[in-house]
Amino acid sequence: MEQYQKFPIRPLLWIAFTWVLATALLVATASRADVRIKDIASFEGVRENHLIGYGLVVGLLGTGDQLTNSPFTRESMRGMLERLGVANIDADLLKTKNTAAVMVTAKLPPFARRGAPIDVTVSSLGDASSLRGGTLLVTPLSGADGDVYAVAQGAVAVSGFRAEGNAASITEGVPTIARIDNGAIVEREVGFSLSEMTSIRVALRTPDFTTATRVRDVVNTELSASYASVLDPGTVEIAIENKSNVAEFVSVIENLTVTPDSIARVVVDEKSGTIVIGSNVRIGQVAISQGGLTVKVRERFNVSQPEQISIGGTTVVIPDTELDVDEVDSKFTILEGDVSLQDLVDGLNAIGVGARQTISILQAIKSSGALHADLEII
Repeated sequence: MEQYQKFPIRPLLWIAFTWVLATALLVATASRADVRIKDIASFEGVRENHLIGYGLVVGLLGTGDQLTNSPFTRESMRGMLERLGVANIDADLLKTKNTAAVMVTAKLPPFARRGAPIDVTVSSLGDASSLRGGTLLVTPLSGADGDVYAVAQGAVAVSGFRAEGNAASITEGVPTIARIDNGAIVEREVGFSLSEMTSIRVALRTPDFTTATRVRDVVNTELSASYASVLDPGTVEIAIENKSNVAEFVSVIENLTVTPDSIARVVVDEKSGTIVIGSNVRIGQVAISQGGLTVKVRERFNVSQPEQISIGGTTVVIPDTELDVDEVDSKFTILEGDVSLQDLVDGLNAIGVGARQTISILQAIKSSGALHADLEII
């Protein structure tokens, strides 16, 4: 018994305290919203390029453009036939309904090489009712600089359909928009070389001074040197030390994790009644009351007819209107100063308001100066 009494208690307490502290740190670390840099930013020069072109879709089953209403389709058909050796075509004699003028769009991926396939979207330009069953003819796709970067051709795939008869019609989806998977082939590459870069710039999708500073600190900690610097709230520049393997260097940078910061903001969509409240939103001490009047109007029309044997009698319509006014008892709830998001939601739920009433309440709180956040209404 004496040996147990002499056993030191202080080391046990210290071990227990250390275990609790370590557990708390692990929980705190796990609860942090760390995200990869590649998920909140993009690298300068590594981006897509938009392409556009004008072409013709043929082989439609009478659902193409009406040439009398779409003169550009008629002229395009004549020009195409002349290039294929069919000359002396009178455009006024073209009466086909199996052709449609379309706009072809695509996105040229970064570092796309010559011969690589890309997807294209085909959209009707005239009054064609459907592109189902059609085939897109050779269509050059140009960039913003006017140069041709890809050529598209192939059978179109339409998700929607349209069926009609003499007295009824039905349309599902949009049959005038189609898609061609791997429908274009890259013919020109965008000049961009990673090995010639002396630095890379990380562009934040949501500019923020705090987030940019955290990205700089994470990069400098990983590289054990001051390679990164903040140029502005949306750009962090990182110097490249070894140009022999820039791709691997960028891979290391984009997979680093950082905790992005954001401003306190409340976004309201009045059309759908959707409300999104950020976690940093704070509200000063306010008292909220929600109430109102509900007015119900009922209209009835009674018909007064004369007797069967009467002279000069007419049928008279007598309106009968009933008005009912219901007053909703208002309730007060008090939100203490500097309340959190959970306190705000609990307070609004306490007075039983819906989404529409919540929008009005948030606007009133903002007007009173108690809402410490940006209120954005879309």
